[in-house]
Amino acid sequence: MQNRHSLLCFLIVLCSQQIYAQTTYLPLWAKEGWLLDRLEIKAQNDNDLNLSTVKPYMRKAYVEVADSFSGLLRQGLNPANLSKVDQYNLFRLQANSSEYSVISLDTFLFSQKNRPFFPTKANAIEVNNTGFYMSVNPAISLQQGFESDNDESVFFRSFGVTGRGLIGKKIGFQFLATANSEAGPQPFREFVNRTTAIPGANKYQVKGEDTSHYNYADLRGSVTWNVTKYINMQFGRDQQFIGSGYRSLFLSHFAGPQTFLKLNTRIWKLNYTNLYQELLPTPDMAFNKQFEKKYSSMHHLSVNVTKWLTMGAFESIVFGRKNRYDFSYLLPVIFLRSIEQQNGSPDNANMGFDIKANILKKVQVYGQLMLDEFKKDDVLGGNYWWGNKQGYQVGAKYVDALGVKNLDLQAEYNQVRPFMYQYKDTVGAYTHALQPLAHPMGANLREAIGILRYQPTNRLYVFARLNFWKQGLDSAGLNFGSDPNVDYETRPRDNYFPMLSGMPATGFNSALQVSYELAENMFIEGGFMFRNYEETNKPVLNTTQFSLGFRWNMFRRDYDY
Repeated sequence: MQNRHSLLCFLIVLCSQQIYAQTTYLPLWAKEGWLLDRLEIKAQNDNDLNLSTVKPYMRKAYVEVADSFSGLLRQGLNPANLSKVDQYNLFRLQANSSEYSVISLDTFLFSQKNRPFFPTKANAIEVNNTGFYMSVNPAISLQQGFESDNDESVFFRSFGVTGRGLIGKKIGFQFLATANSEAGPQPFREFVNRTTAIPGANKYQVKGEDTSHYNYADLRGSVTWNVTKYINMQFGRDQQFIGSGYRSLFLSHFAGPQTFLKLNTRIWKLNYTNLYQELLPTPDMAFNKQFEKKYSSMHHLSVNVTKWLTMGAFESIVFGRKNRYDFSYLLPVIFLRSIEQQNGSPDNANMGFDIKANILKKVQVYGQLMLDEFKKDDVLGGNYWWGNKQGYQVGAKYVDALGVKNLDLQAEYNQVRPFMYQYKDTVGAYTHALQPLAHPMGANLREAIGILRYQPTNRLYVFARLNFWKQGLDSAGLNFGSDPNVDYETRPRDNYFPMLSGMPATGFNSALQVSYELAENMFIEGGFMFRNYEETNKPVLNTTQFSLGFRWNMFRRDYDY
């Protein structure tokens, strides 16, 4: 029963009479994402770039954008004022996507003096024949470090393989399979102890008697195809992200991969995404049983009001029923809230709005508003009703800050009211395997984030982050609305839940990472993290971590919570 919806949609699409050239997707952690953000801001008048709220990015669409920029540069034109490093990054985006790029890399605008260090082909194994393309690469991430007040070393070790391909330019596929071993720092251990889930993963094994050392697999993959010229479909298992910020109040990539079916429609000034997900109410630790499931449907529509201003609307339903899919939620063009009301179902419905504007080819301002319940009288009445559940985000990105090329700054503020994302049980909660689907710290919080990104040369990357937050936690066994996995019916009262009610907690997390690219997508790097965390009437927890790492076609493990 629980898999009928995926099978049905899959068969419907396969029975389509015509299939068009399709696209694979850039990984969420791909270095090209930063370049595309810069291009969007510096161009300011590109409809294709402004349709970038839903991630991961479509590889084919953004390679076409890179090709257009490269074509202008070859003609001696540079309307976006791209630096030499930007131009180099454009070259690498094309080299990483040779199945789509129409630019002849051998005759690219780089002079012999400035030609890239890397070979033209970016993949360890690549087959590019008529009717078939495939690339396969190692996927390795090794981080080794030490943590203050911890005699044991902290580490993240991941070994596997990643690849993608096209069959007849009609069917695309991509995959990532890794075996992972992790002994993370204090915030990681606290999260696992609280939720029995690995952040960004799910099922794990403990090695021997060491309860802080976890082994787990990470398996992701998808198949993509185009139903029409404008509608792309993707079926697989992976993470998603909706938003322009560092965090997302709609859907983030903090929780582990989910099985999903996604329809993305790009036409005129519109980008419309339908996302159907199969989730887990709780982490599944047993290896020989049928896992229980829960389901969600999400819609996001973005409109380019002008070439520099994009506005969007979001809605989601997490079904309040275990192992059961309601097929009425498959309808792609309808308000989910209206279906919920027609069904008389007690599902967890949310809606939201987002906006981003590119200004003076230097700055992007963005924001999100997430709504669960909103009653004007209660909001303005000052009684702090528990059901007054909203969250908002405001932020800004500043590229080539203070006239320094490829130095980018970002500032962001997030605020989420108590009880946001909670439900009567973990089935309807806005979570996957007890991990938040939106903000990683849940709700009842205020958070400020500052980020610096700098690429002074082609292969040197600097990333620095500061985030400071205050949160109201559950106290004395009472639910004050911070944990999305807690039943909201266990609240101690109905009124007077102001922001940060409950036990006060304050956190500060800073990180610095310096990476050098030895070869395509192969990095050596050093990192530093300092975290200070304090709860009322409890000892202050300070964590200092130094690490060295090596990555090849993989993300770097970050502990930003």
